[in-house]
Amino acid sequence: MLSSGTRIGVYEVISLIGAGGMGEVYRAHDSRLNRDVALKVLPEAFARDSERMARFEREAKVLASLNHPNIAAIYGLEESGLIRALVMELVEGPTLAERIRGGPVPVDETLPIARQVADAVEYAHDHNVIHRDLKPANIKVTAEGMVKVLDFGLAKALADDPTDGDMSNSPTLSMAATRQGVILGTAAYMSPEQAKGKTADRRADVWAFGVVLYEMLVGKQLYSGETIPETLASVMKEVPALEKLPSNTPPAIRNLLSRCLEKTVRRRVQHIGEVRIALEDVLSGAAPGAAEPAAPSAPARAGRERLVWAAAVALFVLTTAAFAIGFILRAPKPSQQTRLNAEIGADASLNTANGAAAIVSPDGARLAFVATGAGQRRRIYVRSLDQLQATALSGTENAVDPFFSPDGQWLGFFADSKLKKISVQGGAAVTLCDASNDRGGSWSDDGTIVFSKDAASALSRVSSAGGTPEPLTTLDQKAGETTQRWPQALPGGKSVLFTSDTAPPFEDAEIAVYSIDSRQRKTVQRGGFYARYLPSGHVVYMHEGTLFAVPFDLKRLEVTGQPAPILEGVTTASGNGGAQFSFSDTGNLVYVAGRGVGLDVSIYWMDRDGKFAPLRETRAAYNNPALSPDGKRLALDVLEGGRNDVWMYEWERDTLTRLTFVGDRNSYPLWTPDGQRIAYTSVQNGAENLWWIRADGSGTPQRLTESKSRQRPHSWGPDGKILAFRQDNVASGSWDIMTLSIEGDEKSGWKPGEPKPFVNTASTEVEPAFSPDGRWLAYGSNESGTFELFVRPFPGPGGKWQVSTGGGNYPRWSRNGKELFYRTADSKIMVTTYAASGDSFRADKPQLWSPGQFADLGNYFYTFDLHPDGKRFAVLKAPGTEQNAAVNKVGFIFNFFDELRAKLPPG
Repeated sequence: MLSSGTRIGVYEVISLIGAGGMGEVYRAHDSRLNRDVALKVLPEAFARDSERMARFEREAKVLASLNHPNIAAIYGLEESGLIRALVMELVEGPTLAERIRGGPVPVDETLPIARQVADAVEYAHDHNVIHRDLKPANIKVTAEGMVKVLDFGLAKALADDPTDGDMSNSPTLSMAATRQGVILGTAAYMSPEQAKGKTADRRADVWAFGVVLYEMLVGKQLYSGETIPETLASVMKEVPALEKLPSNTPPAIRNLLSRCLEKTVRRRVQHIGEVRIALEDVLSGAAPGAAEPAAPSAPARAGRERLVWAAAVALFVLTTAAFAIGFILRAPKPSQQTRLNAEIGADASLNTANGAAAIVSPDGARLAFVATGAGQRRRIYVRSLDQLQATALSGTENAVDPFFSPDGQWLGFFADSKLKKISVQGGAAVTLCDASNDRGGSWSDDGTIVFSKDAASALSRVSSAGGTPEPLTTLDQKAGETTQRWPQALPGGKSVLFTSDTAPPFEDAEIAVYSIDSRQRKTVQRGGFYARYLPSGHVVYMHEGTLFAVPFDLKRLEVTGQPAPILEGVTTASGNGGAQFSFSDTGNLVYVAGRGVGLDVSIYWMDRDGKFAPLRETRAAYNNPALSPDGKRLALDVLEGGRNDVWMYEWERDTLTRLTFVGDRNSYPLWTPDGQRIAYTSVQNGAENLWWIRADGSGTPQRLTESKSRQRPHSWGPDGKILAFRQDNVASGSWDIMTLSIEGDEKSGWKPGEPKPFVNTASTEVEPAFSPDGRWLAYGSNESGTFELFVRPFPGPGGKWQVSTGGGNYPRWSRNGKELFYRTADSKIMVTTYAASGDSFRADKPQLWSPGQFADLGNYFYTFDLHPDGKRFAVLKAPGTEQNAAVNKVGFIFNFFDELRAKLPPG
């Protein structure tokens, strides 16, 4: 047993939670992310078995890809010496087994719990993961009534028999070697086919679910015996004693249990989704034969009949095509929350890398969303919630970050470096003003639009009819504030709520409110982002994938209570502070379920076939990887303990060494061509300038530039005497490409010259990269409305050639002098072959180099680098997940404000 204080990587053991056949589980503290986690320490014999560990790691990657609010998340694997531990979400609250020890769970409490369990199991089955050990001890219920199913798929992951065909393996009873016919598992919850040692499939989970549901209602195990053989015998022979169910158990639930507990597997419920639908039926009152209370009065009965009719119609549409949410909206609203998951109604995938992709209109009757559909075209779709299909709005190509007008008749959005609007009925899109790289907008009651025009700017506002935008706020440069984003114009049009920070990630950002009349600013909350005021009298915001709420006085612009978590599992992007949720004024919530897309990633090799091989799987807030000229080392910046520093990773020795200790936000490492030094950005004395340091860590850092403008290094000329970098243009709010000459040598000392502009226009130019011979400079520019890759001769003058088609940035030249790589907006790598003759440059049509996708941590961050051999890339990627996977469902919670007011009464 591990003692308190033991460290495993960045995790410090606090206390033992429990132990079993799968190993010991400890509460531990993550010092990097400042959160508590659960560490499942594997048995030593298991950890020593390299073959089983390799197989377990492969299975664990699959399990880590499960993103569902009712499934306890797996964060990764950690090791220290012989200790191997699985890092998991720490779920507070009792297990269902502990709850049942107090007696039967009332029917009205049992059914919502069961529905959440079924929803979790259905999601896992849809992702080809079977639990294999579903039981009350593996189910927790939080104080808010949120169910978390634990240990999904670990039965297979921990099995010592690598045979995929035997689905019955569960380590709860034994960790001994398994083979066909050997029975493993928790006997009381095993299906008959498992008890016989036969191959089992997802229907074994259906059986176990039925046993758990029975145990909740009755308060005792369905099958038991003094020995394991006796228990297994009863599983195979005894008829389920359904007569012991409480008298108020709805007939539909009795029938459901009978079907789940069919011993003949072909007669059993074939998919857990059928179970979930049946439970929702009963909960909504739509199930045939559902128990009714005493006869209500005529008006109440009429209202109930309308509700039942609406729910029945919704169920029919669900089973045939999609949710008809409009029926629920028009039906009499129940006092409790109603939750639904619905397809968006278009053959497209939501764009969840920015602000809310799916938003609900103020009256709650219409859904608008940004999604990529046919031809990889990203557009806005609009769907009335009493219709099945959404309609794409022509003229909204390349749109991001939509928002409704107060009357719900218009949509504001950003596209092609412009702020635009369009009628929800369609028609021509109207350009309102420039917005080079937005971070959200909001339509005010007074007819103006408040917006963030750039990732590094204060807020602006413009008339909704269009015109020249005017500054609304200013950045607090003394406090180091670098961005104000995701604004919301508050009711009345006199104040604005927004997110403020000095640098990503935004988990520790400040939520502020600005009074337009007094020109004063107040801090609302620290430690969150993407704040929204609700008519319920609350401000909600995101922190670590959880939606928090705090009571808020709109007149005084102050919080009046303590924040509390209200919804877990909302998709976020802490790299840019975006979040996937939206509210209507009527109290309905729309959100995209999933984990927060934070900055914690692993490092992989990616080849041309899209295959990934781990380079460093230990997750951390890595960024801007840069391979050394000899390809043996990797420099990168790492956010740890509130500091951002440059580190060196030598993978042959698996050592990670910190190089910078002075300054703040040390980032964007760049090797000199001889591999002796690393240039980087550092903030010192309030200036974000260029520095360099010896790659072996010796000596002291040397400053290369002094400027009030922010600067980022990107590429050295082949002789190491010219540095290309980008610098922000304060006047235009964009970035320019500059060059810096370095003279001297080690003996006489290096002397940087004066920076000179190379590309300096009203557009944003970024990410310069020298060709291997130094004759050409590739860079990204948004002069056409979207970022495209261009090439110019260096040092000029000369022509300009566009290389990318359909968007591109982050160029990387191959050393062979024939290929130029770049990254697309959806994190794929393209390649073009080229030929240069004299002052002429010709690039062939770009081709997809690899189907592999990797992490997107926001604009202007490198997440990949080309190995000197030109055959593979080092990429940042969340382990076990597929980046940018198709997202075509949203969650609805109706009557959300009522529940919120009950939990957190406004002051």
